[in-house]
Amino acid sequence: MNKNATLVLGATPNPDRYAYKATMRLLAVGEEVELVGIKKGEIAEIPIQNDRPQLENIDTVTLYVGVKHLADWADYIFSLRPRRIIFNPGTEHPEIIAKARELGIHAQIACTLVMLASNQYA
Repeated sequence: MNKNATLVLGATPNPDRYAYKATMRLLAVGEEVELVGIKKGEIAEIPIQNDRPQLENIDTVTLYVGVKHLADWADYIFSLRPRRIIFNPGTEHPEIIAKARELGIHAQIACTLVMLASNQYA
């Protein structure tokens, strides 16, 4: 895995969900992805991991976990030491955003799909 890998947290094999669409778009622009979620399955032959794997070289975590469940994932996200966390619509969590910034992680309130479509993802 390269140092620019993106973790899609909240990945799902359901093609109607934004996490799936974001994964497909990330792959289409050549990004390497890791998938973690509670749903079993895969996206584009990449398995969705259902635990909290210790991944190396995660540059970006893009969130597709409902805000009410996000606190359960905070320690895991921070353990990955990403450069940035993208808080997609509906995932904005003020305490986690503040903690990320405190740790020197760029906390970005944005939409991954819009960022990709407008060439602002990098």
